[in-house]
Amino acid sequence: MLKRLGRSRAAQETLAFLGAHYLRLVEATSRFAMEPADFRDRALADAPVIATVWHGQHLASHVAWPQGMKVAALISRNADAQANARALERLGVTPIRGSGGSRHGIHRRGGAAALREMLRTLGSGVSLVLTADVPKKARRCGMGVITLAKLSGRPIYPLAVTSARRIDFNSWDRASLPLPFSAGAIVVGEPLRVRAQADEAEMEAARLDLQARLDEVYARAYGRFGQQDPGAGLRAAREGAQSPGSAP
Repeated sequence: MLKRLGRSRAAQETLAFLGAHYLRLVEATSRFAMEPADFRDRALADAPVIATVWHGQHLASHVAWPQGMKVAALISRNADAQANARALERLGVTPIRGSGGSRHGIHRRGGAAALREMLRTLGSGVSLVLTADVPKKARRCGMGVITLAKLSGRPIYPLAVTSARRIDFNSWDRASLPLPFSAGAIVVGEPLRVRAQADEAEMEAARLDLQARLDEVYARAYGRFGQQDPGAGLRAAREGAQSPGSAP
C-alpha cells in the first residue's frame, strides 16, 4: 500500500516540487567554477549538443547549461521515475521517457521510441543530457549514446557537475546529493564526434574513449576540492569480481 501511495499523482507532484526547489536552493547558494570557462559559449555555438554524465552524479547537471538554451533529458520509463520527470519540468528541462543504455536495449523498455524522440529533439535544435552508464552497471558506458551521436551527427560533451559538500550514498552507482552553501565545479571534456559511417570497431573505440573522458572529468572535478570521486573504481571492482577464477 505504501508503494502505491508513493506512486500516486499527489505524492509524485509533492516530491517533484520539493526536489526542484531543493536543487534551486543548491544552485542559488553555491559557487560553481567552470572548466573550461568558455564552455557555455562553445555549447551554444555547437548546439544542439549531447551531454553525458555518470548515473548518480546527475542531480545538479542543469546548472551547467547556458541561459536560454533548450535542453531535454532522458528519464527511465518506470513509475518511480515520474517524480524525477516532473522535477525536471520545473527546472526547465524537457523529460524524454525511455531506456537506451545499451545498443541492444534500445529495442526494449521503450528504448526504440526514446531513440526516435531524441533524434527528433536534436533535429529541432534542442540539446540533450543523459546518463552514459549501462543500466545497473555503474561507470560502464553503454552504446546507446554512441549510436545517438552517429545517427544525429551531434557532438558528445562529457560533463561533471560536483559539489564539495554533499551526501554520498552506498548505492549501486555511489550517488551523491549536493548540499547548499558549498563550492561546486563544472568540468567539461573535449567533445567527441562519431562518424555516420562508423563501423562496429570504430563505435566500440568511441564508447571506450567516452568512458575514459567521463572518468577524467569527474577526477578533475572532485580533484578541485582535494577529494576523490565516490564512484571511482566501481567498474574495475565489478570487472575484477567477474574475471575468471574470481570468487563468486
